[in-house]
Amino acid sequence: MNTPRPHWSYSSISQYLRCPLQYYFERVLKLPRTSIGSGLILGSATHNALAAYHISLMNGDVPKTDDIREAFLDTWTSKESRETIDYKASENRDDLIAQGIALVELYLQEPPPTQIVMVEQKVLVPIRNSDGHYLETPLVAVSDLITRENDGVLRIQELKTSGRAYGEFEVERSLQATCYVNAAWETFGEWASVEFTVLVKTKTPKLQRLRTARNEDDLGRLGDVVENVEQAVHAGIFYPVESPMNCSTCSFRKQCREWKPDREIETPEYELVQLNGVGAC
Repeated sequence: MNTPRPHWSYSSISQYLRCPLQYYFERVLKLPRTSIGSGLILGSATHNALAAYHISLMNGDVPKTDDIREAFLDTWTSKESRETIDYKASENRDDLIAQGIALVELYLQEPPPTQIVMVEQKVLVPIRNSDGHYLETPLVAVSDLITRENDGVLRIQELKTSGRAYGEFEVERSLQATCYVNAAWETFGEWASVEFTVLVKTKTPKLQRLRTARNEDDLGRLGDVVENVEQAVHAGIFYPVESPMNCSTCSFRKQCREWKPDREIETPEYELVQLNGVGAC
C-alpha cells in the first residue's frame, strides 16, 4: 500500500490557526473523534446531495429531486451509524433533516450551473511563499464546483450551510478562498473568482451569494502562513485556544483538560533590544 504523501489542506491549516492543541490531538496523536456536531453532519449531507446534483448536470442527465434527497439521507444515516451526533438542546434529528432537505430544495430552485469543469475533484498542488519559493509540503484542495463563465473566467463555488448570513469581510479575508485560487492557478494556469453560496439556516431558509477574488500577493501570503504553521508544528508548539465556539463541540475536551505542555522542548532565548533607551523584548 502506498503511504499518502504529507500535505496541507484548508481544514488542517485552519484547525491549527483555530486551536493548535486540537490539531495536535487529531492530526499528530490521531485520536479518534468521539462525536460529531449536528451542524457538521447537516453540512456534509447537504454537500453530498448537491454534489450528486452537479454531477448529474455535468453528465448531461436530468437531475431527479428524489435521487438528490436520497443522497442527503444516505450521507446522514451513514455518518450517524459510525459516530455519535451532538445535538443542541433545541434540536432533534427529524427537524434537522427536514431543515437540510429544505436548504437543498432552495438551491435546486436556482438556475442550474452550466459549463461545469469539476465537481468535488481533489487536486494536489504546490504552494509558494512571498519570496517565490515553493514549500516542500503541497496543498490538497477539493472544490465543491468549478464552472467556466461566459467570458471564459473560471469560477469556483464554495457551498456553505450557516446559522447566519455571511459578511463581506469574511469572504474577502477567507483563507479557504485563497487555497482554492492557488489550486486553480497551479492546475490550470488561470486566475479564478470564488463565489460563496451560503445556505442560511433561518426559519425560512435563505440563499446568499458573495464573490471574491485573489491576486499574487494573496497566494504569497498563504505560503507564508503555511510555512510558519509548519515550522510551529515541527517545533512542537501546541496550546489550547479556549472559546465557546472552539470548545462547545470539540471531541477532545477531556484530553484538553488533562493536557500538560512538554517542558523538554528547547525554546530560543531572545535578546532585549534597546529602543530609545527603553528595554523591549
